[in-house]
Amino acid sequence: MTGRRRNRSTLLPTIIRRPVRASVTSAAALVACASLAAGCGVIPGTTGGSGDDAITVMTWAPWDTNSTNKPGMPAMATAYAKWINKHGGLNGRKLKVLTCNDHNTSVSAAKCARLAVQENVVAVVGSYSEFSDSYFAPLEGAGIPYIGGYGVTNEEFTRALSYPVNGGQPALLAGLGKELAPACGPVTLVRPDSIAGDDLPPLLNAGLKAGGHGPATDQLAADDATEYSDQSTRALESASGDSGKKGCVVPSLGDRTDTFMDSFRRDREDYPAVRTATVLGSVDQTEINSTGGQSGPYEGSYITGWYPVASDARWNPMKNAVNEVAFGDNRIDPADAGVQTTWIAYTAFRAVVKSLGGGDVSADNIRRALDDGVKVNTGGLTPTLQWSSSDDNLASVGLARLVNADVTLQVVRKGVLVSAKKGFFDMTKTLDSADLD
Repeated sequence: MTGRRRNRSTLLPTIIRRPVRASVTSAAALVACASLAAGCGVIPGTTGGSGDDAITVMTWAPWDTNSTNKPGMPAMATAYAKWINKHGGLNGRKLKVLTCNDHNTSVSAAKCARLAVQENVVAVVGSYSEFSDSYFAPLEGAGIPYIGGYGVTNEEFTRALSYPVNGGQPALLAGLGKELAPACGPVTLVRPDSIAGDDLPPLLNAGLKAGGHGPATDQLAADDATEYSDQSTRALESASGDSGKKGCVVPSLGDRTDTFMDSFRRDREDYPAVRTATVLGSVDQTEINSTGGQSGPYEGSYITGWYPVASDARWNPMKNAVNEVAFGDNRIDPADAGVQTTWIAYTAFRAVVKSLGGGDVSADNIRRALDDGVKVNTGGLTPTLQWSSSDDNLASVGLARLVNADVTLQVVRKGVLVSAKKGFFDMTKTLDSADLD
């Protein structure tokens, strides 16, 4: 990959594509959208009325594209605003959410950020975009914090105004590699032949090395292909090896992971000693069901995630809120890691606003509270979150803003995604040894 300009971004795949529910129209947002360019993809969220004293934030993500889509994240943000406003708002003030479609393009991502500046939002919360080099500059110029991004790019773990709630792809792949090390023979990583895929091998290899395993075979593939027969066959051949342990194939191809698995399922009959393993976001229970459940290719697969499994009681507050204000909105899947991340991000934002008491809720004050180390309790969905302006635990590997390197380990048993081990597993030391240069 020596010919590429590296932006240290990493790709996480998408699970859910769901239709959009209409909400109250914001004239200001539409005017701003028109002033930027047609098609910027802004959809107004919950408003407090014209001229009110609402706290305005934005959530963006791609939807209705040919690549990764995360419609559940803006839908969850809108639902959160409806729910919190129904129960008194934030410190007695209404929460106003603007949502924006970044269309999976750098141009649209920049437009979303510029609109956030024009709308004077106090934070961008619970969002997904692969184009951090396009949106961070406008936000930083206006001093707007980026709270709870999906963790799709490594810049989310380096920029001073980023406050991540999970460990992103780095923690997931390192955790997966560490778990696979004692259980697998040869390991083959199938990942995009792109800048976005360049950082995946060293992250997986850091975990494999921590478990005493050699590096994975790095197999490149297009992330927009319509079939992967050749790639599947090569991956199976590479992972079969001649060791006494089952080989493992780790597909990480964004929304094309399920397309790869179509080929893998057919070709696997000739390689019964090879199994799959992946990260949450590549697969969920719906995908497991659609590929054959207990008889499908994911049976026995280890899957790392950031949070407890969707059936865990700690998700009940989110599920209750969704049922209360957004019942029937099928964009919002409680098992989707994007929806879960947006809920946690808004939980963090609520804690920050609460910490300000009756003070001015501005971008500057929110950023100052975050940098001063405000603590966020997420009800056990993550460890207690806390950021500061001097976080440097993983600065040596370019992940200075990563404050939560914990992952959970899940496994597919009898066609059902369940916890493989109790609790969280801290990947800080493993990531500290990753070769990300």
